[in-house]
Amino acid sequence: MAGRSRGLKFVLMTCIYVLLIVTVLFMLVPYVWMLSSSLKLNKDVFTFPMQWIPEAPRWQNYADIWTRIPLGKFIFNTAKLSVIVTILQLLTSSFAAYAFSKLRFKGRNTLFLGYIATIAIPWQAYMVPQFILMRSLGLNNTHLAIILLQAFSAFGVFLMRQFYQGIPDELCEAARIDGLSEYGIWARIMLPLSKPALSTLVIFTFVSTWNDFLGPMIYLTKTELKTIQIGLRMFISQYSAEYGLIMAASVISIIPVLVVFLALQKYFVQGIASSGIKG
Repeated sequence: MAGRSRGLKFVLMTCIYVLLIVTVLFMLVPYVWMLSSSLKLNKDVFTFPMQWIPEAPRWQNYADIWTRIPLGKFIFNTAKLSVIVTILQLLTSSFAAYAFSKLRFKGRNTLFLGYIATIAIPWQAYMVPQFILMRSLGLNNTHLAIILLQAFSAFGVFLMRQFYQGIPDELCEAARIDGLSEYGIWARIMLPLSKPALSTLVIFTFVSTWNDFLGPMIYLTKTELKTIQIGLRMFISQYSAEYGLIMAASVISIIPVLVVFLALQKYFVQGIASSGIKG
């Protein structure tokens, strides 16, 4: 019976791994197609049957994208916004999460629930009032408008608070007895202990800001201010689209996101697990 049980367990685990491998391969197909298309002429991108490995790879596409549009400027703008927004969200989310999880004040839970409830409201429902507000402040067509709007995140506060809930309150009480201020507790105790949650928030925020299309599309009209996602549209004219160049630029655009994820992946699962089961 024991041998049969082990055999059934082995077969089950084998089926699970095969299913996971097939799922991963299906998810990778669009990226492989994008990479393959980036090395083709425009007329060869949608040929059928598809040629996954081009007979004559067109590496010139990767040279042309830098001269056809100011791609370097677009990447710099996107990186600037992504880094600044990520840093601000780390500060504001972790600081607010510390107050909601470790400080006692009247109406704390009600205020937290009200703030978190904003996650359920789609951005499209209030983007017009936001635009009117930014325009009235004279921030239209500036990077500052996007930075201010994205510097605060209800999701980030929720993620960090759930993680902080798992840190014993006794640590904070001991620090207060030793004369450490609330700012000191946050900076010297909470932040060092929350690397998994911070890394998870970095990934979510950086990827979201880097891939944001609608926000920059609404607020940024000057070419020198545009981001890479807006810049990709410059390869699309009224009657045609240069898909080979679009795919080449898309390959370049996902490299920073891939680097950030690979650098922080060891904390990612730990942060999600720790933040999701607490509270």
